[in-house]
Amino acid sequence: MAAPILDQRDLDFLLYEVFDAESLTKRDRYTEHNRETFDAAMTIARQVAEKYFLPIRSKADTNQPMFENGVVTMIPEIKVGLDAVIDSGLASARADFDIGGMQLPEIVASCSDAWLSAAASTTLAYASLTTANANLIDAYGTEAQKSKWVRPMREGRFAGTMAMSEPNAGSGLADLTSSAQINDDGSYRVVGNKIWISGGDHELNENIVHLVLARVKGAPQGIKGISLFIVPKFLVNDDGSLGERNDVALAGLFHKMGGRGQTSTALNFGENEGAIGYLVGEENKGLMYMFHMMNEARILVGFSGAINALAGYRYALDYAKERLQGRLPSCKDPLTPPINIIEHADVKRMLLAQKSYAEGGFALCMLGSQLADDIKTAESQERRDYASLLLDTLIPIIKTWPSEYGCKANSMAIQVLGGAGYVNEHPVEMFFRDNRLNPIHEGTTGIQSIDLLGRKTQIKNGAGLKAVLAEMRETIGYASQSERLSGFAEQLEQACVLLTSTTQLLSAAMAEKNIDLALSNSVKYLEVFGNVVIAWTWLKLGLVAEAGLARVAEEADQGSSSDRDFYQGKLQALQYFYRFELPEIYPWAALLSDLDDTCYTMQKEWF
Repeated sequence: MAAPILDQRDLDFLLYEVFDAESLTKRDRYTEHNRETFDAAMTIARQVAEKYFLPIRSKADTNQPMFENGVVTMIPEIKVGLDAVIDSGLASARADFDIGGMQLPEIVASCSDAWLSAAASTTLAYASLTTANANLIDAYGTEAQKSKWVRPMREGRFAGTMAMSEPNAGSGLADLTSSAQINDDGSYRVVGNKIWISGGDHELNENIVHLVLARVKGAPQGIKGISLFIVPKFLVNDDGSLGERNDVALAGLFHKMGGRGQTSTALNFGENEGAIGYLVGEENKGLMYMFHMMNEARILVGFSGAINALAGYRYALDYAKERLQGRLPSCKDPLTPPINIIEHADVKRMLLAQKSYAEGGFALCMLGSQLADDIKTAESQERRDYASLLLDTLIPIIKTWPSEYGCKANSMAIQVLGGAGYVNEHPVEMFFRDNRLNPIHEGTTGIQSIDLLGRKTQIKNGAGLKAVLAEMRETIGYASQSERLSGFAEQLEQACVLLTSTTQLLSAAMAEKNIDLALSNSVKYLEVFGNVVIAWTWLKLGLVAEAGLARVAEEADQGSSSDRDFYQGKLQALQYFYRFELPEIYPWAALLSDLDDTCYTMQKEWF
């Protein structure tokens, strides 16, 4: 029997016990929903995942898209699977009812997507990036643009991308050279080269809508002179029909170590007279608009890291329960039958680590989804603004922590399988390769760390950090009243004090001393902040698990042993994280507080 992709019991725990998704049905946007409709969406997603994507997981990994005779070719099963996602309504799960969407809350749609991502990996990103593209145009485009571009994307007819990176600029967007010149009719001619464009060309949809960053002729240099344009693969007539091919050419495909079901492209805009583009919003505000899509994409990357970790953990757990090998050190009788490897302490250690990383990271991403929904649908403007502040502060961690620790989890999954782990007859090596892309996607770990320390913790006099700490201390207050959890609450309080003092010291160093030196170890700062956030997340999960155990105990003989085991497992993973992972923040913080200059003073000639 195949190992399970994910654990629906775990998704239900997060969705209904931790984040109380049913309470969202009281909001105007979700009044037509209930737990049954939420469960139905997840059931559909699981069925599509198991029927269309799980059987082709290995085939998509070993048969990458190719550029042949001027077009992209790929295994036909990918289109069949993506069409099933579209036909099921899951591709527009968040969209309004009146355009055929399910109008699901973000957190419920994220749980549904988890099933698809666990089976399809980045192949699902054709649909995910399309949704993010449509959301951006919905937020900043004109009504005409929404009608012309968003509706076909919601319907699954058009796909969407984001085109930012350039060969000589990469993440340094201030140096991009793509240009745009206005036409007499108000459209623009866009010229430039973009690379690493996920889903940049394929034959899966009728059309592809590129969101392209470019600089209008005469605009200021730097990020303040960047504008955003809708540049379609095919022009669209006023009646919605496809027109002629736009001046957008596929220059080539990149073939990555993982995520092989999705194209990664180099695109040339304007090899002839210039690609026709349509300005989104106002000139010179393009980067601000693009951050709408980038932030969605960063949450998606965090989810990808956590889901790959969860999938690898489930597979390794299943394997460890079945694999017979060795005996405990206390057993001296060679005639004794070998035991399942899950009985070995070191295998338990690796599985506990995976559980703490994967489930903790996924819960953090779920929090991000909840906050994203609050920004749009919370009843008061005050709550919407507060959710925006929290999410803006946490996004570098939501993107980075599950990406980095997801790789660690997948590495341990390989180790649990031993020699079977690094052969492609088992998928754990694929999960690792797929996940290794995520610390780079949508801003590297180093970029996210500089954003967190250099900007997110500094704006509005540190209001974002204060808000996160206030949320943590609310959880600490509840946990302090529990005999089982009070020790962990005390640990988290000490960690909050350390995070505060470290941030204050580094903030002063950036302002008064040497900002380059202060930021030179910013990745370690992100790791400190991230581990504290995950510790907080686990304490929240622990409170719910403890309450669940109490309910099971009240049921006496009717209590389910599987429920008791489930909740005990959560509490044991919490204990693991607090004893093995959270203490690491202290040497990291000491290095930061000392303004260690090891990396900063290293000279290029010394390498």
